[in-house]
Amino acid sequence: MSNSGGAEADACCATPPLLREPLTELAATEMATKLKALADPVRLRLFSAIASHSGGEACVCDISGGIDVSQPTVSHHLKVLRAAGLLTSERRASWVYYAVVPEALREIAALLYLDTAVLTGVTA
Repeated sequence: MSNSGGAEADACCATPPLLREPLTELAATEMATKLKALADPVRLRLFSAIASHSGGEACVCDISGGIDVSQPTVSHHLKVLRAAGLLTSERRASWVYYAVVPEALREIAALLYLDTAVLTGVTA
């Protein structure tokens, strides 16, 4: 094993990790649940519709339009997103409003974040 040194070795060692430390078993299980919930195209579209709605919350009547599945199927997908910890829900009169859990978004972003300079080798 050789130590080539130089700028190339310095750049390698300066690369920040995706996370500050490896995920614990519990954290990995919880993150996998969130990612599995988002892996379904219908759920991803519903989540996106809620997240992009004003205030990050929306009534089910506001988000189900344009999604070609039945209302019971929409309800099932929203239940999966809630169970994964990605959404909260609140009944207001006869409608249910869904909101994105900001901490869940931060956790996913932190897991997936990688400085593009690291990928391209470009530094400022």
